[in-house]
Amino acid sequence: MTNTELIDKLRNESSLTDDEFRQLLESLDEKDEEYLYARARERKEEFYGKDVYLRGLIEFTNYCKNDCLYCGIRCSNKNAERYRLKKEEIMSAVENGYKLGFRTFVLQGGEDLSYSDDDICEIVSEIKRLHGDSAVTLSIGERSRESYEKFFKAGADRYLLRHETANEEHYSKLHPNNLSPENRKRCLRDLKEIGFQTGAGMMVGSPFQTIDNIIEDLRFLKELSPEMVGIGPFIPHKDTPFKDKAEGRAEDTLHLLAIIRLMLPKVLLPATTALGTIDARGREKGLLAGANVIMPNLSPVTVRGKYLLYDGKICTGEEAAECWQCMQRRVASTGYEVSISRGDAKK
Repeated sequence: MTNTELIDKLRNESSLTDDEFRQLLESLDEKDEEYLYARARERKEEFYGKDVYLRGLIEFTNYCKNDCLYCGIRCSNKNAERYRLKKEEIMSAVENGYKLGFRTFVLQGGEDLSYSDDDICEIVSEIKRLHGDSAVTLSIGERSRESYEKFFKAGADRYLLRHETANEEHYSKLHPNNLSPENRKRCLRDLKEIGFQTGAGMMVGSPFQTIDNIIEDLRFLKELSPEMVGIGPFIPHKDTPFKDKAEGRAEDTLHLLAIIRLMLPKVLLPATTALGTIDARGREKGLLAGANVIMPNLSPVTVRGKYLLYDGKICTGEEAAECWQCMQRRVASTGYEVSISRGDAKK
């Protein structure tokens, strides 16, 4: 089959064979890319029209008990300037974002167990009490099923937990021995069963990644059928063992965004900050390749520069209002428009 025929097959059947995925991932030329992106845009617009959803990101702690080899806030990085936001600071960021028009708040942090389950539940409950028309997303790593059930009961709507890589051997090259892909996948399945809108996803171009690894990731995503998929290019951090590894490519990330849109047409799909970091118009290109979510930062400017998972992160110095206005302009430049709704996944 030609690449055009494969793209049509993926659009019509939402899947390809491993060999067909391999061909598509390895041999797209510029004409194929444009065809792929056009089909992905059409598929997205069938379900979401011209809407792009903004999620207000609040990075509330950069402490982490884990020591993942790629991550700038890994516990052994003694150069990281650590911080934790108090509940009042988190709520202030939420209030600021709500006034600007945000209706989804993403509470993200390292795996910092100084915030107990009750602490997280209290914050979630307060946000929902004050802003019942808003969605709350948590992104705080691997926890027990019991913890996830508490968060859901407290009112959390969504949970983001990138699987990073579905392949066990590859996973072991990126993480310390105390972490396993089995537990990661257990967490994701628990979240789905509990009722969360669940987000998974992988790094693109991470060290030691192969085409077969990516195909395995696509297979896992198809099986899991998450409501959200977050992918972004690997970017090295100077204080990690991977400081000299090559970063992932924007082109590969865009190809995969479009493929995931055709494979999971109703998915909520962010154009990530990492994509915008390696390409000045990366987020706009992401929207034109099938993405429909952008996550501006609502964290206090005083801590923005401290939550550095990778080097060169953009938008660390802007106030929330500046970020909101910038995103509206960027989205408009693509022919899409910002929606102030919660932007739930389509059933």
